[in-house]
Amino acid sequence: MNVALSAEQEDLRRGVRQIMEERVRPRAEEIDAAGEFPHFVRELFAEHDIFATVAPPEFGGIDGSLLTLAVVCEEITRVCANSGMILGNQSLGTGPIALFGSDEQKAAYLPKLASGEWLCSFALSEPGAGSDAAALQTRARYEGDAWILSGRKNFITQANVADVMTVFARADSGDRGAVTAFLVAREESGWIVERVEHKMGLRGSPTCAVVFDDVRVPASAILGEIGAGLQIALSTLDKGRIMTAALALGIAQGALEVALAYARERAQFGRPIADFQAVQFMLADMETEILAARALVRSAAARYDEGDSDIIKLAAATKLFVTEMVNRVTSTALQVLGGYGYIVEYGAERRVRDARVFAIFEGTNEIQRLVIARELLRGRA
Repeated sequence: MNVALSAEQEDLRRGVRQIMEERVRPRAEEIDAAGEFPHFVRELFAEHDIFATVAPPEFGGIDGSLLTLAVVCEEITRVCANSGMILGNQSLGTGPIALFGSDEQKAAYLPKLASGEWLCSFALSEPGAGSDAAALQTRARYEGDAWILSGRKNFITQANVADVMTVFARADSGDRGAVTAFLVAREESGWIVERVEHKMGLRGSPTCAVVFDDVRVPASAILGEIGAGLQIALSTLDKGRIMTAALALGIAQGALEVALAYARERAQFGRPIADFQAVQFMLADMETEILAARALVRSAAARYDEGDSDIIKLAAATKLFVTEMVNRVTSTALQVLGGYGYIVEYGAERRVRDARVFAIFEGTNEIQRLVIARELLRGRA
């Protein structure tokens, strides 16, 4: 499927690229080294309405298009993956509200999320429930006129800076069908961030272990219906997987640009290493994989926007292909730089570290293969 960007999308892409080049690139290594959430990037995104890509226009968004979001995500992570995670996580956290929220919930939350006034998180994973999301043990019991949440979540992106969180818990019983989604606002209920993990990559994107110690939320905090939590989570992840692939695509593009610039400047045996066929072949392979990945990401995003009935398989295949591609491309980029690729200031090793987790979160790539095979065996070829 050949997907052409509209004039508005192309203008937005160029604008985001300029912002990232001028305001974020000079501090990208600093963000990684500090290992802390870059508040200035959040403020920059809010100032330039970049958060508006996560919501529909009736609630302060731009166009509500996943294709638009994917294009912007790629431009951001091309320069700084930590910055891309701010927008990506905002999209993931906003998804359940936009897809399943009541009119009142949408009106209360989406405008603040689209403006960047609030940040949000998505709390599904637990110490004993990763790929098997249905095994979650966080509980919700009804007392009086409120729900009381108790349990632990781990690997929750930006929970230490979030204002609202979609939390998945078992409502009143151990039955798998009772998994329910709740909107928890920090200012009303709060949660405890037990620790912020020290990670291999994406160091400027906090990953947190979270505790809910009898957290009280009103009955109006339920998203959808009691027992609809897994459907909400999986539907959100279909969109999230395409968005994740777009983030990975940007990292790969940035890595190629680092390798290309170095190959043109680095001389060995009296000439630039870009003149040698071995290096040319590596650059050519990187470019080919990126072109294929971009076509897949934009096609999948456009088909999601159109309501394609085969989106479950397509989202899984997109996530699988692009997140494995980014690990190959970043590794090859480091190899082009040779010993200098191992040095922090050259920017290749950061991209290798940042890329690795993309084959793990939003559903491991082993899970993506299972999803694709399941859809195929159901006759959805």
